[in-house]
Amino acid sequence: MATRFGVFVPQGWRMDLVGVGDPVEQYEAMTAVAKAADAAEAWDSIWLYDHFHTVPEPTMETTFECWTATATLARDTQRVKIGQMVGCNGYRHPALYAKIASTVDVASHGRLYAGFGAGWYEHEWRAYGMGGEGTEGTEHTAPGGFPEVPERMGMFREAVEVVHRMWTEDTPSFRGRRYAIDGPINEPKNAKGTPDGKIPLWIGGGGEKVTLRLVAQYGDACNVGGGVAETVRQKLEILKRHCDDVGRDYGEIVKSTSVNAFLLENEGDMEQATALARGNQPLEEYSKQFWVGTADQLAERMRPLVEAGADYIIVYMPRLAFDSSPVERFAREVIPQVG
Repeated sequence: MATRFGVFVPQGWRMDLVGVGDPVEQYEAMTAVAKAADAAEAWDSIWLYDHFHTVPEPTMETTFECWTATATLARDTQRVKIGQMVGCNGYRHPALYAKIASTVDVASHGRLYAGFGAGWYEHEWRAYGMGGEGTEGTEHTAPGGFPEVPERMGMFREAVEVVHRMWTEDTPSFRGRRYAIDGPINEPKNAKGTPDGKIPLWIGGGGEKVTLRLVAQYGDACNVGGGVAETVRQKLEILKRHCDDVGRDYGEIVKSTSVNAFLLENEGDMEQATALARGNQPLEEYSKQFWVGTADQLAERMRPLVEAGADYIIVYMPRLAFDSSPVERFAREVIPQVG
């Protein structure tokens, strides 16, 4: 089966809408990239981040909310799947997350990839009061409501089961230490309105004891390795062992990884071509974060990911809000070479 590809739209989280004008223009720039990917059939999907504050540090710059944007892009496109890498469990009760996803799947006519993860961005978690005053000072929670890793993973473990039940059972019941549901009605559960239309659950993260086991138990896809072939191979070997333990068909699960890429017209203009994207950052440092290369060079760097077991690659490309043409070029020149 050929490797499939997805591309992130400029949403603001990575400071990729700075300089685009007013908020309406910024939103339309994001939509324009989604439409460009929709028109280039080599792209299987478009992706968003689930964050409220920018990185590498919080600023007063635009960051569009993930699920609202997912819903609008579902109506602005016709073909591409639409995913989140990944939805943060701490920002919505998992039963509400499941209901939102079910609605958006219908709005997209069944094109949703529902990403789900434990969350990590402490600044925005605290700023939005996600922990609540009632959790402050508890055994597993840092002051201000941001849970320590063991507690966040415990929350996530329960949340994944809640979501799964919401999508597969008519009157699900669950009572854990962090979450409980008592017969919530979630209709329709998906665009088809039938069990075989279950929304694909993409679980992000490479935690070997909890996250990858949850993938084996409940996930339809994973995202591991951060574009490093050896890490991808190691994580997928662990996933396969978990699948064997729980009796899951490893081949049913989509294995994705993510890559930051800067597509050059030609190798000779690397310094000049990357100048606006880099800002004051030296090219040598920028190249540690982004794969900078021509179509042939990027394809060559991606093949080891496929050999390591990845069958899906999600790409972030800078400055698409200003020029969406790399979306079409990547689809035409890079994807066919990866195989």
